Amino acid sequence: MKKKRERAPKKRTPKPKPKVIQQEIISEKYDASKIQILKGLEAVRRRPAMYIGDVGIRGLHHLVFEVVDNGIDEALAGVCDHIKVTIEDNVAIVEDNGRGIPTDIHPVQKKSALEVVMTTLHAGAKFDDKVYRISGGLHGVGVSAVNALCEWLKVEVYKDGKIFYQSYRHGDSDGKVKVIGKTKKTGTQITFTPDTEIFKKVIFNKEIIGQRLRELAFLTKGLKIDFEDKKSGFKERYISHGGVIDLVKYLDSGRTRLHKPIYFNQTQNGIEIEVALEYNDSYLENIFTFANTINTHEGGTHLVGFKSALTRTLNDYGRRHNQLKNDLNFAGEDTREGLTAVVSIKIKDPQFEGQTKTKLGNPEAKGAVESLVNERLSGFLEENPRVANIVISKVLAAAKSREAAKKARELTRRKSLLDSDTLPGKLADCSSQNPDECEIFVVEGDSAGGSAKQGRDRRFQAILPLRGKILNVEKSNLNKILSNPEIRALISAIGCGIGADEFDISKVRYKKVVIMTDADVDGAHIRTLLLTFFFRFMKDLIDAGIIYIAQPPLYRVKYDQKEVYYYSDDDLQGFLKANAKVRHDIQRYKGLGEMNPQQLWQTTMDPEKRILKKVTMEDAADADRLFSILMGGEVEPRRKFIEENAKYVENLDV
Repeated sequence: MKKKRERAPKKRTPKPKPKVIQQEIISEKYDASKIQILKGLEAVRRRPAMYIGDVGIRGLHHLVFEVVDNGIDEALAGVCDHIKVTIEDNVAIVEDNGRGIPTDIHPVQKKSALEVVMTTLHAGAKFDDKVYRISGGLHGVGVSAVNALCEWLKVEVYKDGKIFYQSYRHGDSDGKVKVIGKTKKTGTQITFTPDTEIFKKVIFNKEIIGQRLRELAFLTKGLKIDFEDKKSGFKERYISHGGVIDLVKYLDSGRTRLHKPIYFNQTQNGIEIEVALEYNDSYLENIFTFANTINTHEGGTHLVGFKSALTRTLNDYGRRHNQLKNDLNFAGEDTREGLTAVVSIKIKDPQFEGQTKTKLGNPEAKGAVESLVNERLSGFLEENPRVANIVISKVLAAAKSREAAKKARELTRRKSLLDSDTLPGKLADCSSQNPDECEIFVVEGDSAGGSAKQGRDRRFQAILPLRGKILNVEKSNLNKILSNPEIRALISAIGCGIGADEFDISKVRYKKVVIMTDADVDGAHIRTLLLTFFFRFMKDLIDAGIIYIAQPPLYRVKYDQKEVYYYSDDDLQGFLKANAKVRHDIQRYKGLGEMNPQQLWQTTMDPEKRILKKVTMEDAADADRLFSILMGGEVEPRRKFIEENAKYVENLDV
């Protein structure tokens, strides 16, 4: 989550009468001389987001992953079984024991191939299948783009018994490739620090990197990946001998599994396909797809093929074994309720959307995955009738629940509670109807809601007070969820609906949905329940950067007839050290209701002064697992999580 300060929308002023403006005529001639040609890696530095997605925390860590992917490509080629990643503040070191980047003279460029690879876009061995049959680094801009966006970068190549070395600044080499020693090992080590002129904040996050390395270990069976954060002393080795089967088990570690994972792999039309799936006792769909170890979190053709085959196969099996009535068909959402699945393919010429590779576009992937799942899943169900009955029973219950939820929705609409045109009575709406400037505060309790209603700017701030704790959607089906009055009020107020068939983000009524709860254990629990609901049923709002968490102050300090507010223990301690001799009375806030409307506005709601945390999601698979552990029905994983993380607690309310 990122802290963000912002200004209040400016009040509208009457539009002045239109004036006739004389258009300035640009007399400068537009000809061939005006066409600019950027040399070397200058284009990357001018437009970094085109190559790494953005220059925030995601783009920063994308640099590490681009370098790691080179080692993964060596592993996929069968010539690397160990990768080491080390971070320390703003420095990253990535080493693999592959073949090492070539260092001999390039026949066309007439300089070391190492320098060509590091300083030239679209230079690499991944454009045909002679060196790398399968590769995630398709575009050939990865490591050179990393080099361009670094303050400095150093490469050591272990090859032919020698250590070859070259260093760079802002993408340009400091000198020629030279030999600096002897070695018996092979591979490549790249050490770099990103450029502070390009990135907003240059500090690597061990959780973000660790999640991706763990994921890569699951997807590259047998590969050892060692990770170390020198600052915190954290060390971890990631290795998986079960591959995607282990990944499914890991994702479902907080849920009750209904059967052992179903697994099949096969090469279909030149595409290597691995599928692992299992059903659990939850009501949620969790499908993760990968292409050449790249997490395609926006899905793509391989996901379409899997979903289509799953629905068709389960419908066919149910009909053949008289478990489906003539007037009932399983819908796609029925077959995916309580399903955790991983679909991983390796394809020769992957077509991704952009350099950040979030969605697969290869049409042949759909047919290959669909054909394999149809054939192998159908055969598995016939050979394993006990598991088949468990699956069909689960899907049948989901279908009946869907029908009940549909009736509940229709009934609710007749009562005008889910209709986006009719708002809940407890909502204090804003006067503006422009979603871009409107924001809604989801507030804990009527008392805090009353203060927020009195203290807000009515023009663009809406208040929705919730009574008590909302339903834990992790343990509930859609029918039960829609029967909960607090959740119905929330859905109605936001206005974009829920569920794959009805959710429409274009209908959202506020471009900021702010969770505002007390700074105690109950407030944290309510905040987690709300985040669980948004993650499970309105995840697109998180992706769009619409969900925020308000940061009310923890302390109010009165001294010398002044009042100041502090939002953390560190800030308070800083004040106490600087003002050790000043007489003061410190108030610790635990509830929003302890503040009067003016104080709540000044500290928490005024866009000129407040601090909001934007809710972001760097890794959907790990977020899914964490929500299932914290909010699911299994007690043991939650107890273990609490024991492992208790040492990080800062504000304990007992």
